[in-house]
Amino acid sequence: MTLPERAEVVIVGGGVMGTSIAFHLAEAGVTDILLLERNELGSGSTSKAAGGVRANFSDELNIALGARSLEAFARFGERPGQEIDLHRVGYLFLLSSDEQVALFEESTRLQNAAGQPTRMLEVSEAVRLAPLLSPDGLIAACFSPNDGHCTPESVVLGYATAARRLGATLVTGCEVTGIDAVGNEIRGVRTRRGRVATSTVICAAGAWSAPLAAMAGVELPVTPLRRQIVVTEAIPDLPRDLPMTIDFSSTFYFHREGPGLLVGLSDPEEEPGYHLSPTEAWLPRLTAAMEQRAPSLLDVGLASGWAGLYENTPDHNALIGEADSISRFLYATGFSGHGFLQGPAIGEILRDLYLGRAPFIDVSPLDANRFRTSSQRAEQNIV
Repeated sequence: MTLPERAEVVIVGGGVMGTSIAFHLAEAGVTDILLLERNELGSGSTSKAAGGVRANFSDELNIALGARSLEAFARFGERPGQEIDLHRVGYLFLLSSDEQVALFEESTRLQNAAGQPTRMLEVSEAVRLAPLLSPDGLIAACFSPNDGHCTPESVVLGYATAARRLGATLVTGCEVTGIDAVGNEIRGVRTRRGRVATSTVICAAGAWSAPLAAMAGVELPVTPLRRQIVVTEAIPDLPRDLPMTIDFSSTFYFHREGPGLLVGLSDPEEEPGYHLSPTEAWLPRLTAAMEQRAPSLLDVGLASGWAGLYENTPDHNALIGEADSISRFLYATGFSGHGFLQGPAIGEILRDLYLGRAPFIDVSPLDANRFRTSSQRAEQNIV
């Protein structure tokens, strides 16, 4: 596809965040929208995500973003119009210390105040929901029944198709190599396929956001970190409503994926960087976590696996806002593992920030400047 000579707004990044922003802008009547993706749509962190969608967070702002997105995922077949294989089977956090229980009791109170039906469970009820579990060492659990999982690639397809239908231009295989500015005003973006004149750039480049922002003289503290996932072979008699289950102590998690399970965990020995190839170094830790929490999985073969990148920030919260050092450089990045599930809400918010109107919730606490003023807000309900 030939690049247009100019665009009203250029979105960089074709994952769930970029395509959601493109859709919401186009739906609002913004014309001459250009989205640039260096590879294929959804080929970055989105396609490597576990697909979990939830409002089970410890921070009121993240709860609101998750809840708003859950509403959008539930209606995705009508707007923008795409089947995303949504399974609202719930999120089940397994807790093994008094400190964890206190944390989730407080976050449950916040979620209930926001209208979410999250509740604390006895261990026996957690095992009933997820019969694969060994209860050894567990003292409680937290369950949010409105949450679940869906297919990330389908979400991207739905947003991208609708954005194009509404007039947006989405170009793949087009890497941005520079951002031109005069004084503090953006004048254009340079790519490997030519230059596009524009006065507005929206950074939705995920793990690649820091170098992109640096082209405009903007500092975004986003660090790439590899996370890996495996999918098991078929497991007989899996419950159809098996929740997304997370052992909070080990970070071991799983949910149904076809006839088997999608399984992952966080590797504390992983070094930051753009490490995109799978490695076996994390498998001993995964095996140890399985042995403790779901030992029957040790007898199940692995069918496939992949590696992707988290886009981490120092406080594990997103960066959302508009740069103050240059005009009309907006950003939505650094979601630290919960970007896919917040994609619908963030599309709305970036639409409103671009149009100069108040979003449904104040996201100023997520401005990147918080790291200069020590007003950071750490999210606790993460793995």
